[in-house]
Amino acid sequence: MKNKFSCRWFLLLFSLTVLPLTPSGAGGPSKNMALALRPFVDSHSLAGAVTLVASSNNILALNCVGYADVGAKKAMQPDTMFWIASQSKSMTAAAFMMLVDEGKVNVDDPVEKYLPEFKGQMLLVAQSSEETVLKKPAHAILVHEVLSHTSGLPFRSRVEEPALDGLPLRAAVLSYALSPLQFEPGTKYQYANEGINTAGRIIEVVTGMPYEEFMQQRLFKPLGMKDTTFWPTEKQMRRIAKSYQPNAAKNDLEEIKIDQLHYPLSDRTVRFPMPAGGLFSTAEDVAKFCQMILCGGQFDGKRYLSAKSVQMMTSKQTGDGVKDSYGFGWAVGPAWTGHGGAESTNMEINRQSGLIFIFMVQHAGFPNDGGRSRDAFMQAAMAQFAK
Repeated sequence: MKNKFSCRWFLLLFSLTVLPLTPSGAGGPSKNMALALRPFVDSHSLAGAVTLVASSNNILALNCVGYADVGAKKAMQPDTMFWIASQSKSMTAAAFMMLVDEGKVNVDDPVEKYLPEFKGQMLLVAQSSEETVLKKPAHAILVHEVLSHTSGLPFRSRVEEPALDGLPLRAAVLSYALSPLQFEPGTKYQYANEGINTAGRIIEVVTGMPYEEFMQQRLFKPLGMKDTTFWPTEKQMRRIAKSYQPNAAKNDLEEIKIDQLHYPLSDRTVRFPMPAGGLFSTAEDVAKFCQMILCGGQFDGKRYLSAKSVQMMTSKQTGDGVKDSYGFGWAVGPAWTGHGGAESTNMEINRQSGLIFIFMVQHAGFPNDGGRSRDAFMQAAMAQFAK
């Protein structure tokens, strides 16, 4: 096993070192994390949260505060499951880059090389009640543009309303190809589920394997992400945290269903895998994935991605003329990379401190000052562990 020193060198030099992420006696709850979040629970600004802080080789703190079900007074637990929504994008991108490493896909290729239905896709120039004006784009959308939200594809297709998981991936992506682009590819950033879903469809075409099966066999199962799934089992569903939003008066919590998903969540006949946002997971599963990224594509002695692919994913790929900083499936900051989800879940890898921060909640908005809860967690965690 490599030592901690060499793994830290990857943060600066993208070396090839790995250390497994395993709990130890040094881990466990942190009083500081609980104290930071308890006021938000007490003021009904936050239903509850599971938070995790990890280093390159250890879980430093795993905390539960508040409730997975406020009405039933059911406490959050370490294995409580959450809809992680757009955090799925980072996992899809990681799986996609495995194919890049294997030489099966080139990120500079046009998407139409793998998905012929995109040939001849047009650009929307103007639209009114009387006419729609289209023209040929300067270039066909490229693979790296769908991964970085610079393709010109919109956020979602009209046929995906109201929920996002009601179409087989092949049909959903076909609807994207039949719609015009909203801007010249590569010229601006526009967050788009359509782009990452298109990348997921390329995985299917290149491998001849259903997207969800590839994710399970190449990423989730080997990493030990046993609770990461598009379809929670009946047993897992009992561990999913309830979703909340502010009530009408904006001073308390109101329980809701996730309106972007079909129910029942375990039904594979009405729900289909959504690469851009369909996954459910736990704090510990997400931490394992982040550990693999933190250590340059390796985890527990196994290489999943090349260091080059990890660097591409976690560095700015939106072009010099675009101010928005996004990699391939990852948001990118000066010293961090990460991603959030629609219901306020979040993961962040801080390169300077070598720490991973996982914030798991289920909120479509917060009453009172609940929106500050993640900042409070981050401040407490950095104060305690970022030396």
